[in-house]
Amino acid sequence: MAGVRVLELAGIGPGPFAAMLLADLGADVVRVDRPGGAGIGVAPQYDITNRNKRSVLLDLKADGGPAAVLDLVARADILIEGYRPGVAERLGVGPDACLARNPGLVYGRMTGWGQDGPLAATAGHDIGYIAVTGALGITGPADGPPVAPANLLGDYAGGSLYLVTGVLAALHHARAHGTGQVVDAAIVDGTSHLTAMLHGVLASGGWQDRRAANLLDGGAPFYGVYETADGRHMAVGALEQRFYDAFTALLGLTADDAAKRAEPARWEELRAAVAARFRTRTRDEWTRVFDGSDACVAPVLSLREAPDHPHLAARGTFTDADGLTQPAPAPRFSVTPTAVRRPPARPGAHTAEVARDWDTPALLN
Repeated sequence: MAGVRVLELAGIGPGPFAAMLLADLGADVVRVDRPGGAGIGVAPQYDITNRNKRSVLLDLKADGGPAAVLDLVARADILIEGYRPGVAERLGVGPDACLARNPGLVYGRMTGWGQDGPLAATAGHDIGYIAVTGALGITGPADGPPVAPANLLGDYAGGSLYLVTGVLAALHHARAHGTGQVVDAAIVDGTSHLTAMLHGVLASGGWQDRRAANLLDGGAPFYGVYETADGRHMAVGALEQRFYDAFTALLGLTADDAAKRAEPARWEELRAAVAARFRTRTRDEWTRVFDGSDACVAPVLSLREAPDHPHLAARGTFTDADGLTQPAPAPRFSVTPTAVRRPPARPGAHTAEVARDWDTPALLN
């Protein structure tokens, strides 16, 4: 995406992550930070979602602030903002003002509830957005509450990735037709979209609308997580018969217990047998047992442990840059490889540089 200019109006969560992804892909991303900050309570030098970006400092509530942003808009290809509906308009940098200045602009809007609907103006966070879509309701054990998957499912999967998809599609249209547009990316829409396959299975009668009662939600004893002797865990995904056979053989399950796979009424017996076997060894011991096999078993690692996993280390899935261990840019390209080119942008650190490169001297006033 070299040559593509992205203007990010500072926010938190899915907007900055979407802008980081575009920056990782080579876009020139300029983040408009405001005095006092809009971060997540993390010191700027550790905010990895601001890597590969540059930052200017502007007060949109001060005289000259909106005008300076519109000067940047005139030279941008994409704008990303994550305010509540109507806020950008009140600040003077809404879609109408920006598209009037740059008719080819792609204006990306990132919200939880979307730009319209009964809840559009209300506050919210990831957990609430995924709750109403049904996505949260399929997590967790049958006899316990749903389990929040941090903010990965809503903010980043249902939010950021859909925003990036939308602005890239709109950019393609703008370059083909010369016309920009507004992309309304709502976390509730994206997260609901992610459940498309499950809705199909539900309609077919192949999915029970309750937790831990289905093939992929922990209901099957050969697709779930088990505790090991040291209180850690192994993840099992032995769905297909040949993988299941490899799994039960390496686990040391008896033939009688292994055969209970074919009888759903005896799945709880099978689950108990599998659990008992896993409790006989530590996580690392079981990891060595299953290493290199097609049993579809993996250790459950912590965030600190993950970068040292042999496969991830061999692929360079994580990288060390500027003293920070962090996920490397993804996906990978055979001709235009990506990289961490810049550390997390400090607020306002690149104002003079951007004023020169984007020919916007108003930034220096």
